[in-house]
Amino acid sequence: MPVTPLVAVVDDDASLRHATQNLLEAAGFSTVAFGSPKGFLQWPKRRNVSCLVTDMRMPGMTGLELFQQLVATDDAIPTVLITAYPDETVRTTARKAGIRCYLSKPFSPQQLCECVRTAIATGLTPKS
Repeated sequence: MPVTPLVAVVDDDASLRHATQNLLEAAGFSTVAFGSPKGFLQWPKRRNVSCLVTDMRMPGMTGLELFQQLVATDDAIPTVLITAYPDETVRTTARKAGIRCYLSKPFSPQQLCECVRTAIATGLTPKS
């Protein structure tokens, strides 16, 4: 029996966090959700995560900083970064750092699911 990929959702906005989690579960992924990067970093099972979907702007630590911290501790996870404040400089920095997908809100459910599938399939190697 194939293992269902586990996707972690990190977003400080509870309604968006739950909506994202529900969408991914409806698409066939297993999910776990956290209201802060700190909560995710303290979770002892984070190495079981196949993909991380995180908001960019959160109190205390951005989604990009979360990814960079995971990379620095050799715990990197293929990551999808979502934002309501798209910025081309941030997008470029994120992609160079290894973020698999940078989605601007609003995005379609299909866009998110495709980004997650791509992130899982391609792992941590940045696209050219």
